[in-house]
Amino acid sequence: MAAFRRKIYTKMLDWKDRYSNKYALLIEGARRVGKTTIVEEFAKKEYESYLLIDFTTATDETKQWFKDYSDDLDTLFRQLQFRYSTALKKGKSVVIFDEVQAFPPARQLIKHLVKDGRYSYIETGSLISFKQNVEGILIPSEEMRIQMHPLDFEEFLWAQGDVTTVDLLRESFMSLTPLGNSVHKHLMRKYTTYMLVGGMPQAVEAFVESNNFDEVETVKRTIIDLYRDDTVKFKSDKGSKARRILDRIPALLSKHDKRFSPSQLKKGSRTREYFDSVVWLGESKMVNVCHDVSDPGPAMGLSINDHSFKLYMLDTGLLISASFLSNVDTYSELYDMMLRGKLNVNKGMLLENMVAQELVAKNYELLFCRFLVEETNNPQEVDFLLVKDGKVLPVEVKSGASSTSHISLDRFLTKYKSVADHAYVIHTKDLRVDGNITYLPAYMTMFI
Repeated sequence: MAAFRRKIYTKMLDWKDRYSNKYALLIEGARRVGKTTIVEEFAKKEYESYLLIDFTTATDETKQWFKDYSDDLDTLFRQLQFRYSTALKKGKSVVIFDEVQAFPPARQLIKHLVKDGRYSYIETGSLISFKQNVEGILIPSEEMRIQMHPLDFEEFLWAQGDVTTVDLLRESFMSLTPLGNSVHKHLMRKYTTYMLVGGMPQAVEAFVESNNFDEVETVKRTIIDLYRDDTVKFKSDKGSKARRILDRIPALLSKHDKRFSPSQLKKGSRTREYFDSVVWLGESKMVNVCHDVSDPGPAMGLSINDHSFKLYMLDTGLLISASFLSNVDTYSELYDMMLRGKLNVNKGMLLENMVAQELVAKNYELLFCRFLVEETNNPQEVDFLLVKDGKVLPVEVKSGASSTSHISLDRFLTKYKSVADHAYVIHTKDLRVDGNITYLPAYMTMFI
């Protein structure tokens, strides 16, 4: 797989320069977001040699060495160097534990390996904290964790050789200067292309190499099938529930009320019956969970309602593929129609998922708020709530022709004016400011 330029590389360099003598680096993320690729690229460029052990394919004998020689690191490393035909150099080599969740004893050994100090250590994995992957081991405190996500819009442009657009956009955002209709349309087409392809590295690679949406669709469907198959790793009937949830996310997001509703999965069922499966999907990073809060404020995470939440796909390109029927002869025509705005699809669902994806990439916790006001008995809702500079920042997503009608957002700003004095509306039009509301084109979401 192509080694695209990724922002996580800078964080990895910071770890190597400042912390690698005290901590192993643990990179978490969903499968197929490019963890192994970026780690190998980093190892090749920043170290004289590296040794990578993929614990999903490592032999039983190799795994046994970690148990037999946990107190004899000289023998352990001698065996590993012979097995992987790699010479490790003290202070100049890195050892990579790929998919470390597949063999918890190796992760437990990190404490002693870091203390030993002869090499640097990088771990990759998903479901790192899930119960069945940590049972029976002492989780090392000598780990520095960073999250890896699908390519964001800027990384998507980098993959196509465009290293200037985002810098120009940043200038426009900082000065709150509209771009003009012609430039805006050009950028919305680029952003829509990103939304259709998604940010999964293999899908981006297929697009860059072929410029063929049929090729892209084949890759995305392979990833979706992989995720669906992964749910069987979750023991008991909770795995089948996780699979049903994953399959129903497009339908859940297509509703006006996008909150998770178990009755859409099985009539008469309750949220608590699916709670463990939702947690598993969130831990796997296949799904981004957005929680309802009852008390908006800088510490609103303390008022999360565990039984009221929305589920977004980790990648909007995958969401689009999951929404299509699988027996279509050619997807290129469908994608082309979507790109030209000629296909009748739920644009609101896609744009809201895209905003959620970009907020997660910026390490925001996904929160939203349902609240009551005196004017009506109907609950009001704001799509996303962020905390920035000690203030609550509401974000509303509008994909329709009119983005200036946002009654719920207006009522939120009135009711919670002591903690929220500004808001963003993410829409498909050019940048503009109206009082305490900034209307941002979707391609500027990255700057929030």
